[in-house]
Amino acid sequence: MKQLGFGLMRLPILDGDNKDLIDMGRFTKMVDTFMESGFSHFDTAYGYHGERSESAFREAVVNRYDRGSFTVTDKMPMWLVESEEDLNKYFMEQLERCGVDYFDFYWLHALSETRYQKCKDVDAFGFLERKKREGFIRKTGFSFHDSAEVLNMILTEQPEVDYVQLQINYLDWEDEEIQSRLCYETAVRHGKRIMIMEPVKGGTLASLPSEASELFKAYAPDVSDASWAIRYAASLDSADYVLSGMSNEEQLLDNIKTMRDFEPLSDEEREVIGQVIDVFSECRAIACTGCGYCLDGCPRHIAIPDYFTAYNNFIMFGEPERWASFSTFRRLGEKGGKADDCIACGACESVCPQHLPIIDHLESVAQLIHDESDNE
Repeated sequence: MKQLGFGLMRLPILDGDNKDLIDMGRFTKMVDTFMESGFSHFDTAYGYHGERSESAFREAVVNRYDRGSFTVTDKMPMWLVESEEDLNKYFMEQLERCGVDYFDFYWLHALSETRYQKCKDVDAFGFLERKKREGFIRKTGFSFHDSAEVLNMILTEQPEVDYVQLQINYLDWEDEEIQSRLCYETAVRHGKRIMIMEPVKGGTLASLPSEASELFKAYAPDVSDASWAIRYAASLDSADYVLSGMSNEEQLLDNIKTMRDFEPLSDEEREVIGQVIDVFSECRAIACTGCGYCLDGCPRHIAIPDYFTAYNNFIMFGEPERWASFSTFRRLGEKGGKADDCIACGACESVCPQHLPIIDHLESVAQLIHDESDNE
């Protein structure tokens, strides 16, 4: 059975302007629906929701369900690790935050070529194996954001890991930067099982341009755009889990419906997705998933993902989205840095899992705001 995983990165929030303020009432009810529907895997990490995701998981799941009734993935925050001692410090803190005495799955978080070197410097892979022998970890692995060549190097040098967590969706499958297909094939060649993240690309594939959405509706009128993306990811043979960051009940119920009676994509359905990819690639300007990794290091406190979302909406949907986009631009500028406040320090680009030229994109956003403001 293909497993739907509840990603705890985009939980329901109480205040739209404060993404760290989790709506625990709604989240708890969503957990109950998820569990009652036969699903039981959760995915969290140290930094999600301003370091509140793990404790929210403890409150909504661990404190209310038997330990044997669910599984959980957590991840070592390698960007914070400076020494071998830090590995154990953060690991024990995560056990306490989550309220568990072992992790079913435990990853080194968001590895790239540079971060992998740090892992080797502090013997992070050796740490995982020791914790596995001690019974604190059931399955080891890492989440990954780099090229297939780098992935091959890591798996060649670290053949003991059980899993790789990869970003896979139909838009990134042949993307030259993300290399979803090449990374998937590399992991399979090394005999690794796979967890899939970003199957809906941060919500992007749930809100398609009308021309693309109409292609799906013509084929299956009662099926959501997001369902197509979830099924695409789940149809991969070596994928055991498809993680989805569900922010509301509607998304949860739609994903449950898709995965409870899962059917792999047919050849005809894959042709429809190919047509959607062609349409979508012509419309969307910035391939941001909204992960937020770029935010902490920004010295000007620019809400980069929010600016990019508003920009994409304006580009894709045109005049009907103009008022909403510019209201967002105005609100963001009042609460933090403006798009043209960027000093091109590069802190954001160094941690972006999508390898986006963020500085250039912010210039485009700032230019749009300037040009359209002159037209008012």
